[in-house]
Amino acid sequence: MQLQVNNSDQVTIIGIVGEIDWATSEEIQAQFGEQIHEGSKIVLDLSQVEFMSSAGFRMLLSMYREIQARHGHLVLVKLSEQIQDLMAITGFLKYFPILPSVEDGVSALQQVNSQEGGA
Repeated sequence: MQLQVNNSDQVTIIGIVGEIDWATSEEIQAQFGEQIHEGSKIVLDLSQVEFMSSAGFRMLLSMYREIQARHGHLVLVKLSEQIQDLMAITGFLKYFPILPSVEDGVSALQQVNSQEGGA
């Protein structure tokens, strides 16, 4: 399991490579937590995640709550059909915007930046 972190116009892009299960979810969450700051805008690229256990879903929910508590935003991109189906069945889709590409995720979060800046 690896985390790849990049930044683009005040948006942090985090790519996860590998499986997300009970053995890796705590490490991912710890590394991910280092990227969360007040008002964070994070795109989580799951294109290279082939498997996610229930521990992975708990991890995502925990990340969502931490980002919300810090007035930030999180979008998920490039989910496999299997993971997206599981998220739909379990009700997780109501928490996360799901977009088809990293570029779409960055664009959506930049629009949030513009809307918040103009308010």
